[in-house]
Amino acid sequence: MAESLLEELKRYVGFGPDDGTALRELRDRVAPDFPAIAVAFYDRILAHEGARRALVGGESQVGHLRTTLVRWMEEAMGGPWDESWWEAHCRIGRVHVRIDLPQHYMFGAMNVVREELSLRIDRLWPGDPARQERTRAALGKVLDLELAIMLHTYREDLVSRATRSERLATFGQLVGSIGHELRNPLGVIESSLFLLRGRTGDDDRVKKHLDRIGEQVRLSNQIITGLLDMVRDRPLPRETVEVTALLGRAGDAVARPPGVSLAVDAPGGLAVRGDAVQLGQALVNLLTNAVQAVGAGGAIRLAARADGSEVALDVEDDGPGVDEAVRGRMFEPLITTKEHGNGLGLALVKRVAERHGGSVAHEPRPGGGTRFTLRLPAA
Repeated sequence: MAESLLEELKRYVGFGPDDGTALRELRDRVAPDFPAIAVAFYDRILAHEGARRALVGGESQVGHLRTTLVRWMEEAMGGPWDESWWEAHCRIGRVHVRIDLPQHYMFGAMNVVREELSLRIDRLWPGDPARQERTRAALGKVLDLELAIMLHTYREDLVSRATRSERLATFGQLVGSIGHELRNPLGVIESSLFLLRGRTGDDDRVKKHLDRIGEQVRLSNQIITGLLDMVRDRPLPRETVEVTALLGRAGDAVARPPGVSLAVDAPGGLAVRGDAVQLGQALVNLLTNAVQAVGAGGAIRLAARADGSEVALDVEDDGPGVDEAVRGRMFEPLITTKEHGNGLGLALVKRVAERHGGSVAHEPRPGGGTRFTLRLPAA
């Protein structure tokens, strides 16, 4: 069986059971100092203007990240250094990727952790140089693993962005030319349809088919508009958007069958900055998917909550969930499992989120169903 990346890295740095024992002993002795080390860590980052700009949430975001760093140190020195540990620390690394913190600042600040813990090793065992060296070596190995995780998460992001940019560039050229060519015949069809409606008389069957033609023309124009919105990079308005009102408008805009319930849970006082129209459309897309997922009956929940320097908007449904075969590609353009879907809804949500400096993620809902979480920087 092939080695995992974590196993390969542990073998490379020579991390073994004795190192784990030494780290747990160190953690038990220095855990009370972790909050002070976290303060020193982020003070070092905030001392650099470029790094400080990435922490757009100010002290509220720094406070949240300090708490995360304390938990990170507990896990770094407590283990169990298995695949679940690796994935959990990759998620922490992705936080710094998401806020666009340059990685060279992270490398410099990581040395603060190394220095602070090395000082405490010297103080704990002043008369036992062998134990000091053993513990310091174990610390160096686990911090090397952590640096490898950071490089891995930044590489993930770099590859993802490059692939997405290349795809959008090609996609944009194709959409721009095809969209222009399709608008002309659709315009002719609409004009002819207008003339025909005035000459059908009272024939209900003809009216029915004309209505069907009109609906398909409208749908075709909607698809073209959605594709063009995907690739346009228009200036983004930066206005304060009150979250409760945003959720209310989105809920009112989506039609629901009589048996579908919608619960809205949003505390007052939450706000984000950006384009209210685009953010509303992103929520409408998520809600529309939820309504279609639950069918004729079911429950949908639309909620907002503060999460550090961000506002998290959750759209949940108790439908059948997302097919596992498409989970990894659901945010790509033209990927859909719906019979009449165009595969643009979630791709547009992702585009809107990223333009606002946020993100969107999917996870199965406990008890069955789906939860989409749209995260945006708080105003």
